[in-house]
Order: sequence, then structure tokens, then C-alpha cells
Amino acid sequence: MEQDCKVTVIASMDEESRKPARPGAENGSKITIALLGLTIFLGITAAAVFFFKSNIKNPGRNEGDFDIHHTLRQISNVRAAIHLTGQYNSEIVNSVEWINQVDPSHSQGGLELKNNEIVIPQGGLYFVYSQVSFRVSCRMDENDDASATSMIHLTHRVGRWSSSFGNDKYRTILHSVRTACRKTASGNAEEEGKWYSAVYMGAVFNLNKGDRLKTVTEKMLPNLEEEAGKTFFGVFAL
Repeated sequence: MEQDCKVTVIASMDEESRKPARPGAENGSKITIALLGLTIFLGITAAAVFFFKSNIKNPGRNEGDFDIHHTLRQISNVRAAIHLTGQYNSEIVNSVEWINQVDPSHSQGGLELKNNEIVIPQGGLYFVYSQVSFRVSCRMDENDDASATSMIHLTHRVGRWSSSFGNDKYRTILHSVRTACRKTASGNAEEEGKWYSAVYMGAVFNLNKGDRLKTVTEKMLPNLEEEAGKTFFGVFAL
């Protein structure tokens, strides 16, 4: 009797295993496989489109090209600046001759030197500065008369020309004066006490595109100190 029962149970299990899968389970498997395939297809398609667009916009682009474009973008964002070195030129009246071809002179961002003037490329706030240095002699011996030494006023100005002024005149925007002494009695230059007197000035101004800046120095130009870092003129954007 017990054996008959076992045979009946096994037979029932075999019949269940032979039954076809239920329609719901079969459909669920098909949907899962379809979704997986669609996901893989979309991923491959997106990668192909990105690669295609990259090659169309930048044919033949390599790492070197990227570095060049990146550098150019950096240069375009550099603030405008110019720094000029001064020297004496007897043909230029009442002004230092400014040059930008020697170290440490430099210019960038559109600021440039034209006709011994700095030309402003775009409107905005700029810091304008200048310094002139002179060699003077102020030594007095015990036997020297006070009248043998005269006082001299070292003046230095920066003038601005702008179309907004409505005329062709320059307006002074920086002006500095320094008093120094100059020995008038004749003597051995090597034995006289030599002094260096500098006149510096600088300030912030709101300038317009096309404005021109120049310097005016009325006295002592032949005694201008031309050593690097002692006479200069510059502008930089803020």
C-alpha cells in the first residue's frame, strides 16, 4: 500500500514538470530580454553619435590642438597692461621718450604706444602711473656760498586727451612737483655730491576708448636717469 502511494506521488510530479510554462511567466521573460537589448542598443548609439559629432566639429583634432586653443583662450582673458621705459631724446621737447622694445617694457591686451602716447583700447577703469628720476648735485662745502646752490622744482605731469572733451586740448590728470637743489658753481663733477631725485605719481581713472595719455616734463631732461627701473610710464586695466 505504501509503495502504491509513492508511485502515485512521483507520477504526479512528472506530470507537473511536463506541463508547458504559464503564459504570464513566459511573457515576463521576453519583456526583460527586450528591455536589456534596447538598453544596450541605446548605449551603443549614444557613443557612436558622440564620436561622430566630435570628429565632425574638430576634424583631425589632437592633444596639441587642444593645448593651443586653451592657451589662446587664456591669453584673450588677460587684462590690458603696458609698461614703458624712458630715455632722454633732445629732439622731443618737454617730454621723456618712451620705448617699449627693451626689458622690462611690455604691453598686452590692446594697450599700445603711438607717437609717444599710450592709447586706450576699451573704456573702463585703469590705473595710470609714472615716475621720472634725475641726477642732481646738492653738496656744499664749508667755503661755498649759499647763493652758489639754487633750488629747482622738478615737475612731472600726465595729460589726457579724449573726444569727450570736445576740443583738442589735453587735461592734466596727474601732476607732481619735487624741490631739489642744483649747484651752479663750477667744479669737478667727480668730487661733487650726486643725488638722485625721483618724482612718482599714480591714480585710478575711468577712461574711454581712444583716449590718449602723454607725459610732460619741463626741466632737467638732460639729467634724466635712464637706468632700468628709475624712469617709467604705464597703465593697466582694473
